[in-house]
Amino acid sequence: MNVSLIVTLVGEDRPGLVNTLAECAAANGANWLDSSMAHLAGKFAGIVRLDTAEANADRLEAALRGLSSAGLSLSIERGTPTAGAVGGERIHMELLAHDRPGIVRDISSVLAQHGASIDRMDSACESASFSGEAMFRAELDVCVPGSVSPAQLQAALESLANELMVDLKLEAKG
Repeated sequence: MNVSLIVTLVGEDRPGLVNTLAECAAANGANWLDSSMAHLAGKFAGIVRLDTAEANADRLEAALRGLSSAGLSLSIERGTPTAGAVGGERIHMELLAHDRPGIVRDISSVLAQHGASIDRMDSACESASFSGEAMFRAELDVCVPGSVSPAQLQAALESLANELMVDLKLEAKG
């Protein structure tokens, strides 16, 4: 049986950080499955899911913790086997708004009130092409439970979007 280790890392951004992690994983028999990494505020931050045989998990975890000597701050959690998606519909959301504190809180609050779960979220703050104003952009993949109509969720999000002056696009994800 295999074990998944979820590794979050933060370190001073420099060439070779991903390679350091990849070399450690490979040397300890791990398979690199999923990851998301970015340069954020002068730091390099990432999350990665490594898969390894149960017999190698403790050794891999110890080796990963040893990367702190390379200037990485790490957190390691063992994943649980997934039972598969529980009914419902998957929706892809895109939003664009003038940046201000609270946008993610407001959107995630509506999703939580409807029992929707965020499977993935990517966001960035960028300058508007003509005005140069700070704009917040996000893409989310959301699982809506079978007990909630996607139209119901869409109406609640669109109501919020109008209130926040947010451009929102929702589409069913195949």
